[in-house]
This record gives sequence, structure tokens and C-alpha cells, in this order.
Amino acid sequence: MAQEGWCELDKTRTPNKLSEILSVPWIRSSLILGGMLAAIGVMLILIFRFLELGSSPLFLNAKNLVIEYGLVGIFVVTILAGTIVPLGSPALVVAAASLGIHPMLLTIVATAGFTVGMTINYVLAYGLGRPFVVKKLGTERLEEISTLWGRWGWIIYVIFGIIPVLPVEFLALFCGLIKARFGHFLILSFIPRLLVFALLSHFGVQLGWWLGIT
Repeated sequence: MAQEGWCELDKTRTPNKLSEILSVPWIRSSLILGGMLAAIGVMLILIFRFLELGSSPLFLNAKNLVIEYGLVGIFVVTILAGTIVPLGSPALVVAAASLGIHPMLLTIVATAGFTVGMTINYVLAYGLGRPFVVKKLGTERLEEISTLWGRWGWIIYVIFGIIPVLPVEFLALFCGLIKARFGHFLILSFIPRLLVFALLSHFGVQLGWWLGIT
């Protein structure tokens, strides 16, 4: 039976503050790392544009290969990214869209793959229990997640889901461990990431046009 106490906001505690989330070291470091990678990405995009690499024969061949087989690759990569393998699926979605993969198909496939990966985490934690989750997260991180969940409930899961650089896969493990309602888990895994990937796909299309790729 699901532990409902974990899945609801605790009304007896002090008001929720975003600073509580930012005070957690691994969350803060994830945001900093995400910002650094975004800055590097912008630099690479500007270099790409300056050198006009989009018109090179080698790049055009790579583009055709991505268009032909990219959806399969995106599905596999997002499954892995939805588990605990840091593969940078948001960046891959932007790249795939900029190379000409249909944004709607890309969004659906990427979201489905990521949700499958998250579900794998949930099922493994559900079946293998605390020793498995502690091995993946560590005791201290698990306790920090437990505290955040007790304070925020499903809201923290949605927040992690809509901010690509935050490790929402950690929370998927926690949801499986506490046997949170699977229907809620599935919906709140799919919808936030659907919105994120839709925005990233649209950005990728515009980026491809700006770079002269599409």
C-alpha cells in the first residue's frame, strides 16, 4: 500500500521556501553545472555560426544520417537518461531538432523514452527496496530527498521535472521506494517532460534555421 503520508504536503511545517531546495548541495551543484554547460553550448553555437559549418559536406552527410535514424537513437538515449545515466537528453533534443527531425515526433519519442527510463527506476526501487536505492543515491542524499518530499510532496517532483538540469531520476527512485501512487508518478513524469521537450524542440528548429542547417 502506498505510503500516503509521504505523498502529501505536511501542513504542520513552516511555509515552503525555494531557498530550502537551493540549500541542498547536490541540487545547487546541478544548477551550477547546468549553467556552465549552457554557456559552453552558446559558445559552440556561435563558433559553428561563425565558421559556417552547416554547409560542409561532412556535416550534411551527418545530418542525413540523423534524420534517417535519429528517432531510434533519441528513444534509446532518453530511456538511459531517464534512469541514472547522465546523457544530457535536453541537449540531444535541441541538436536533433536543429538537424531537421520533425519536432512533434521528436517531442513524443523523447518524452516516451524518458518516461520509460523513469518507470524502470520506479520499478527497481519498488522491488529491490532501500538497499538498492541507498547504493544508487547514498544515505545522505536519500535523507535529503526524504526531507524535501515530506515538505513539498509531488510539487518537488514537478519542479525537478521541468528543470532539465535537476536529477529527477533520483526522485523516481524515491517514489518507487515509498511505493507512491503509480498513476500519479506516470502522469507527473510524462507531462512536465513533454512540455520541456516541446520547448526544446521548438528552440532547436529555430536554431537550425539561424545556423543555416535547415
